[in-house]
Amino acid sequence: METQSSETQNLDSQEQLAQQYALRENARYSDSNGYPPKKNGMGFGAGILIGSICTMLVVFVVFVGGYTIVNTMGSSIDQDTDVEQSFKEGLLDDSFEKKVTELSKLIDQYYYEKIDKNALVEGMYAGMAEGLGDPYSAYFSAEEYASFNESTTGVYCGIGTVLTQDVKTNVVTILHVYPGTPAEEAGIKDGDIIAKVDDIAGDSMDLSELSSHIKGEEGTKVHIEVMRQGESDYLGFDVERRKIEVPTVEHQMLEGKVGLIRITEFSNGTPEQFDKAVRDLQEQGMVSMIVDLRDNPGGVLQSVCDMLDEILPEGLLVYTEDKYGNRSDYKSDADCMDIPMAVLINGNSASASEIFAGAIKDYQYGTLIGTTSFGKGIVQTIIPLEDGSAIKLTMAKYFTPKGNYIHEVGISPDIELEYEYLSEGDETYNPMHDNQVLKALEVLGEGK
Repeated sequence: METQSSETQNLDSQEQLAQQYALRENARYSDSNGYPPKKNGMGFGAGILIGSICTMLVVFVVFVGGYTIVNTMGSSIDQDTDVEQSFKEGLLDDSFEKKVTELSKLIDQYYYEKIDKNALVEGMYAGMAEGLGDPYSAYFSAEEYASFNESTTGVYCGIGTVLTQDVKTNVVTILHVYPGTPAEEAGIKDGDIIAKVDDIAGDSMDLSELSSHIKGEEGTKVHIEVMRQGESDYLGFDVERRKIEVPTVEHQMLEGKVGLIRITEFSNGTPEQFDKAVRDLQEQGMVSMIVDLRDNPGGVLQSVCDMLDEILPEGLLVYTEDKYGNRSDYKSDADCMDIPMAVLINGNSASASEIFAGAIKDYQYGTLIGTTSFGKGIVQTIIPLEDGSAIKLTMAKYFTPKGNYIHEVGISPDIELEYEYLSEGDETYNPMHDNQVLKALEVLGEGK
């Protein structure tokens, strides 16, 4: 997920830059709980607004795909079944207790510095989730979960960037810098790789934890060092934290009264922002619409369903199935938008973006243009715990209305077209120099 402007199209790709950084910093190769790993993206122009997985700085990346939040506060989890009892006994047998006691004694006796016992316990909880071997399942401490809840509202105190983390290398890339934010004012750019946050190596922890160090009290400063294409050394920025209200929908009217709506992610506030964009474009006389989901890593499952409900006729939007075969259907009502539509996707369009694209394709309600999407067909559920912490677990597969399971496969566009920006002289992104937007205009024009 990166910007590839006209000035950088002939340079190494962002993934090559990330590999270079990983070699330079001896990056760890371990799973993380961040966005899906990035693929070669479209690049929304020089100095442009590209998409957002995630976390946000908005910075909390767990917008790795459709997810839901289950409220279990004040309730107990039934553990009386034979299966649950067997699972519990398998974990908490005598050998487990003996080994934990032995390790505790050794750490207490020999570790050379003062021990934060709470951090050890939190690490054990996190280890249970990590032991699943699923990069999308994770344990959140109370502080991390509070940060996550903050990020889903679209308002937080930070510097104004969207981040992604490679699940293999832990390398953190800045997907997008929001205009008018401290990060933009300081000179941070889309595609920069974070080398350090204050004294913390950018690839030394998972994204949720790193994000908590970037965010902070309003008016305080954070030092960010980045690696940038074309630069031989790191660039350093002292950025003042401010309250950030994150837009996830951008829109403009193109020639021929074609409305262009770019959705950078699906947060709780995205449906309302989408409705406002549609109304504004309709008031300007919109006759057809392009929805741009390129580099959109996903987000809240209910949000994308609410938006599809506004667009599609009555019927099934998406359904999920858990390991027991239990099925949940998400449906739309009869109210719909009767308007020609094109949807732009690429290899970084993931999860909730694929739910959107998959439903449009299955209903034949629009033309998909671009390259095959990421392929994340699983849903995470976030379960709050009584002490304020939470666990995020992959709990179900999702299927398009026609029953297609797209995990690790993706959604193929109706028109396969690699991204190309057709002007080298633009200082800012111009959609009329974007070959995929131009193809969408051509398709919509032919459909009149």
